[in-house]
Amino acid sequence: MLEESVLIEQLKNAQTQDSAFRQLMTQYKERLYWHIRKIVISHDDADDVLQNTFIKVYRNIDKFNAESKLFSWMYRIATNESITFINKRAKSQNVDISEMQYKLTESLEADVHYDGDEMQLKLQKAIAQLPQKQQLVFNMKYFDDMKYQEISDVLETSVGALKASYHHAVKKIEHILTQ
Repeated sequence: MLEESVLIEQLKNAQTQDSAFRQLMTQYKERLYWHIRKIVISHDDADDVLQNTFIKVYRNIDKFNAESKLFSWMYRIATNESITFINKRAKSQNVDISEMQYKLTESLEADVHYDGDEMQLKLQKAIAQLPQKQQLVFNMKYFDDMKYQEISDVLETSVGALKASYHHAVKKIEHILTQ
């Protein structure tokens, strides 16, 4: 695993870019896949969005200015690509985004790539009922075990606002699960 500054340097150098990009994909594809999957729900859709994310990273690496960590920048791209994907899907089916995510969660039981138990399915359905920002914050904090500062870098939101969003998300999920 290369140090981030070395990897960035190699990604921006035409002679080392391809091998550095393969290294980047190997290093980050699983974490990004699961982040995307929590948003778009379907395995096939997550694969498509992951591919789009890496294409955007590849095309825009020269614009990366290292104000944040490389992973935070890629996470932001993956988040935006996922939200764009869900929005397009919702628009094509003439439903709002929260209804679209709930529909996708409903189809999880039939997904051959989903191996969660009944409680995990209930949790996913509860998360799908949250506003989108709370879903993102909850998933990053609870499932990805990210620190508030890392989430702040990705979502470009203050740590205080993120803590409030997470608190509200937890309360709503608890309420939904105990009904």
